[in-house]
Amino acid sequence: MRPRAMSEDALFHSVPSPVNSSTSVEPLPAGDACHGPKGKLSVLAIGALGVVFGDIGTSPLYALKESFVGHHPLTVDQAHIYGVLSLIFWTMTLIVTVKYVLIVMRADNDGEGGSMALLALIARTVGERPWSPMLITLGVLATALFYGDAIITPAISVLSAVEGLTIVEARLTPMVLPIVIAILVGLFVIQKHGTARVGALFGPIMIVYFLVLALLGASSITAHPEIIGVVNPYWAFHFFALDPKLAFLALGSVVLAVTGAEALYADMGHFGRKAISVSWLYAAFPCLMLNYMGQGALLLDNPAAVESPFFLMAPDWARLPLVILATMATIIASQAVISGAFSVTQQAVQLGFLPRLKITHTSADAAGQIYVPLVNWALLVLVILLTLGFKSSSNLAAAYGIAVTGTMVITACMLGILTFTVWRWHPLVAGLVTGLFVVIDGLYFASNATKIPDGGWFPLLVAAIAFTLLTTWSTGRKIMRRYLQVGAMDLGLFIQSTGKSMKRVPGVSIFLSSTDEGVPPALLHNVKHNKVLHERVIILTVMTKRVPHYVEERVSVEDAGEGFFRARVRHGFMEEVNLPEIICSERRCGGAISPMETSYFLSRQTLIASSRPGMAIWREKLFAWMIRNAESPMAYFKLPTNRVVELGSQVEI
Repeated sequence: MRPRAMSEDALFHSVPSPVNSSTSVEPLPAGDACHGPKGKLSVLAIGALGVVFGDIGTSPLYALKESFVGHHPLTVDQAHIYGVLSLIFWTMTLIVTVKYVLIVMRADNDGEGGSMALLALIARTVGERPWSPMLITLGVLATALFYGDAIITPAISVLSAVEGLTIVEARLTPMVLPIVIAILVGLFVIQKHGTARVGALFGPIMIVYFLVLALLGASSITAHPEIIGVVNPYWAFHFFALDPKLAFLALGSVVLAVTGAEALYADMGHFGRKAISVSWLYAAFPCLMLNYMGQGALLLDNPAAVESPFFLMAPDWARLPLVILATMATIIASQAVISGAFSVTQQAVQLGFLPRLKITHTSADAAGQIYVPLVNWALLVLVILLTLGFKSSSNLAAAYGIAVTGTMVITACMLGILTFTVWRWHPLVAGLVTGLFVVIDGLYFASNATKIPDGGWFPLLVAAIAFTLLTTWSTGRKIMRRYLQVGAMDLGLFIQSTGKSMKRVPGVSIFLSSTDEGVPPALLHNVKHNKVLHERVIILTVMTKRVPHYVEERVSVEDAGEGFFRARVRHGFMEEVNLPEIICSERRCGGAISPMETSYFLSRQTLIASSRPGMAIWREKLFAWMIRNAESPMAYFKLPTNRVVELGSQVEI
């Protein structure tokens, strides 16, 4: 829901991924087969309603309320009610419907969406350009901001729903925080079990939730049917004419109505553009607007209801069931953003932006259902600290918008690059479209920037930490490659000098290499210290393509002579790699390969921070720490632990 002043060649050239692995990121020509979702449109649309629109669907719990009672309160009268509702309608129309549904979602990378997929799509299409470093920085910054959003969404969503208990019974106020913490802990604890079973309930629950939104809104509108007139943009302009400063500041709360808009694009690979579009245009959008209008109609009759217009629309007997339903909806919204954090992390690892992490697949059928323990527990700790620190949804609302609007601005900028260089629209049309959304998103971001002292600093802090990790890893890899390549030996020369003179023993040795040139350090160390070679020696490089799923030739083999072979395994950035399974099915490396006669040799470098030109000492130490804590290649590539030999060396950077 996704930075690097770092090495731009990680995306624009064939380069290694994590330093002590054998992966490289390689460009890919356009025209790959699409791996879009399969199934009936109606089924996919229901699924999209349950997963994709959980975040934006729970916005009515707090968006309108915060516009009036937030950090910049508004008078609860007709002019301001109509003005805010008109802004909400046109914000959802322009940002969600026009920008995301009609334009951005057309930018699919082999059926996948999201900041990382968009970055990879542009990079592989246009190649290296003078503005490539800027593009990479934008894409990684969007990813960093997403982590801030992923922390705030569960906290504000669940908190805003459980706060409905105080409307049912004021004496329950002390119970709100304990209940929220219990729900959040339970939500994160069950992640390791996967979401396949729970996911089957998402669609039906959200259908009921959206129907309730519509019914509550429609019943309230009957008292003031004229409120439907807020679709007229006159009321938004009238609001700005009436009080320009307050109207500008109100944008910071109005944008809460579209939090989760990025999910439409990020989750496109799961449900497809058409299913998401249908769900939005024919279900989510109408139901949301009916509810917002219903809240506005309630405020016209009872301005005091601004303390919680969502729950006060319901009759007394229905408020407790509504709290329960809203809480279920917020759990679903939180689940979606947590799953999104797992997916973004997996993409970042595969594309070389993060070191290897432990990634568990929780479903044998759905490749996208993964679990990343480090991300899960880090999110839990931060979400709980955030909830305890801010204590109420109103306080959290101040922190919420800055990450969302920052990501929207970045997407608008990347959309401009896309329309000019990939789609090749007429420059005038591309300029007008890009300019329109940069201005709109920029206004919302500027309005939210005024809330930085009140809590907006938190997602910026999270994004800064994530950005630092991403850029440190990328820059460190670039420096490491440079130093390792200095001492690299040509493979032909190596074979000439050792191929016949070195003692050969039965079996196959596979040396994982981070590049597809030269001799890997592990092979050099093996010859130097063990003074022996296997009958067949395979130098293996894993290359990550800039598409989610790779369908061309996955394995290529070169016979270098004297029993030496160079193999390249290619995969998409959303695919896992089982090296033993792949390599043991290969027959071009001198015949069949027996798993019990095969040994895997890995290189592992221990870094020593120094004053050499490169990064600041503290970043070099951070990079070394990241390498030490990276997931073992054995687990990452599913290598048999009893067939692996690690050979290490020390490198100064």
